[in-house]
Amino acid sequence: MSVDANNQPLPARPHILVIDDDSRIRELVSRYLKENGFVVVTARDAADARAVMKGFEFDALVVDVMMPGETGLEFTKALRRERDIPVLLLTALGEVDDRVNGFDAGADDYLPKPFEPRELVARLNAILRRVVKKQEGRPVKIGNWRFDPAHDELTDGDTVLRLTAVEANLLRALAGSPGEVMSREKLAAICGVDAGGERTIDVQVTRLRRKIEEDTKAPRYLQTVRGKGYLLRSEEI
Repeated sequence: MSVDANNQPLPARPHILVIDDDSRIRELVSRYLKENGFVVVTARDAADARAVMKGFEFDALVVDVMMPGETGLEFTKALRRERDIPVLLLTALGEVDDRVNGFDAGADDYLPKPFEPRELVARLNAILRRVVKKQEGRPVKIGNWRFDPAHDELTDGDTVLRLTAVEANLLRALAGSPGEVMSREKLAAICGVDAGGERTIDVQVTRLRRKIEEDTKAPRYLQTVRGKGYLLRSEEI
């Protein structure tokens, strides 16, 4: 285990896969990340990335959205069905709707181009800290689901649903104060995401409801408190 400039825990020599069809961007990002202690592998598109990932394990991915063929959003959605590697999206698009689409695809963070390389490093470090730092707490029961704060997954017998890092952090935050209302702003700060107004947290809540609720239009467990935020109804195991 190593630490960043703020003495916060990080994986030792984090391994990053940079996926971008622009060779200039790939070289720039790769060089700067290497100078800041990362081990970096690059890929020119989604197909190339899948080939690389067959032989290597990565701590996080940096993915360009506007790639020819399979876009970064499409790649991230497909990846989320298989594994939970943190994803930081890069794009020239910077509107709120574009950020929300990125988070809805399962991304952990979103950085519009042009960007300062230092900000990319800071955002990657923040993502990696969230992955390393699992909040302590007892497992909770949410309907038929069991959530252990030490793991990014929901279980029901032999059924296992993987959660993205943001989804897991959101559920950990709510499960840590069951029955208590938490504001969108506080949840965004805990999860380390740009709330994009209030919409980013709303998107993550919607994603979680699809996984834990029988009826997402009348949620029993992850409830909205109008004008205040969200609360989770759960039981300690």
